Amino acid sequence: MKRFRFNDRRILWIGALIILVLLMMDFNNRMSELLRLNTQHDQISTEVADLVSTQQSLEAQIAYATSDVAVQEWARQEAHLAQPGDIPIVPVAPPGSTPQPPVIAVPTAVPVNNWQVWQALFFGK
Repeated sequence: MKRFRFNDRRILWIGALIILVLLMMDFNNRMSELLRLNTQHDQISTEVADLVSTQQSLEAQIAYATSDVAVQEWARQEAHLAQPGDIPIVPVAPPGSTPQPPVIAVPTAVPVNNWQVWQALFFGK
């Protein structure tokens, strides 16, 4: 039987140390990958929660829009429809009055000095 000499044991220790360093490097790579994936998971979970709340809001709006209350509200306010038995009232101007024309505001250009143009060009506003 062959006995290990001092040099043989040193080679075994160096080999074990190299294997240990390689295992630690692999462990470090796996931990950094885990951190990256956990961060990505948190971001996607936040997006999913936002999308679920948006979906619930849209479903509530659809449910209201298809209800009878919404249809009647639209018919009376926007379509100006009346139900049977309603008496529609149309406001009419008193005789002899002239309707006022709508006032249209015309924007006027503000004159700008040359030094203001150069200042805006070089320094911004």
